[in-house]
Amino acid sequence: MDEMTYCSFNGGEEYKNHFEPGIYVCSECGHELFSSKSKFEHSSPWPAFSETIHEDSVSKQPEAWGPIKVCCGKCGNGLGHEFLYDGPKEGLSRF
Repeated sequence: MDEMTYCSFNGGEEYKNHFEPGIYVCSECGHELFSSKSKFEHSSPWPAFSETIHEDSVSKQPEAWGPIKVCCGKCGNGLGHEFLYDGPKEGLSRF
């Protein structure tokens, strides 16, 4: 399995259309975030995942405008947002 760094936000996301087996890790500290098993196609310009690989993979902070801000659970690196009920199946989120 490959290990892919996730969320460096520098001019486009190289893993949006990448569906090879592997683990997505924080680009800052290498903490495991998502498995390719939870990745799905979405119209967003960023990779989309339905769940984290570990319970402590990310930390979450509610934002006033709706989605939940998501950061690396180890170093606090900003990863984007969790959009509730926007996953590939009913009731799942999109990270």
